[in-house]
Order: sequence, then C-alpha cells, then structure tokens
Amino acid sequence: MEHDWQAVGDALTARLDEQGMTMTDLAGAAQVSLTTVRELVHVLNTRRRQPRTLAAISEAVGWPADHLGKVLRGQISAVPRDPAQRADMAARLEAVEKRLAEIERQIQS
Repeated sequence: MEHDWQAVGDALTARLDEQGMTMTDLAGAAQVSLTTVRELVHVLNTRRRQPRTLAAISEAVGWPADHLGKVLRGQISAVPRDPAQRADMAARLEAVEKRLAEIERQIQS
C-alpha cells in the first residue's frame, strides 16, 4: 500500500496556517514530541507511525481522528496542489467568511 507522506505534510502545513498554530502548539495539544510534528510537516522521516499518533494530531487541529490516516492512504485529498485551485479555494472561503459576518451583524441588530 502506498503512503502519501507529502500529502500529510501539506495538509498539516495548511491547517497550521488556517488555525494560526505553531508546530510547538500542535505538539503540546496532541501530546506528541515536537520532533514528530516536524518530521510529519517537513516529511523528514516516513517511518510507520502509530495510528494513535496521527489521530491525536488530527484531533488537535480540529479534524476527525481518522483524517490524517485517510490523507496518508489517499482516501481523501489533503489540499489542492495546483496554485490556481488553492487561490480559488481561498477566495471562496473568504466569501463565506464575509457572508457569515453579515449574518452575525443582522442577528445582533
């Protein structure tokens, strides 16, 4: 079975940016070593990881426990690799955030 460690690293990098977390924050929240987080984010060591390690990291960034395992096995996409797709996704997310802010203002009025 092929494992896509680069997809795991890409997913974590994007999620840390989204959440405004550092690798140190993630290590603490997931109760894993900073070395483990660095290895995963930077794809430095692709040795087999315990499922509970990937589950703890997934949950620490707000994903379901099985998320990174699925990314690793190619069952779900991590993040679009095409810069145009990423830009489109960012623009769509920004539009959703603006609309949500509008709805919140309407509710508070």
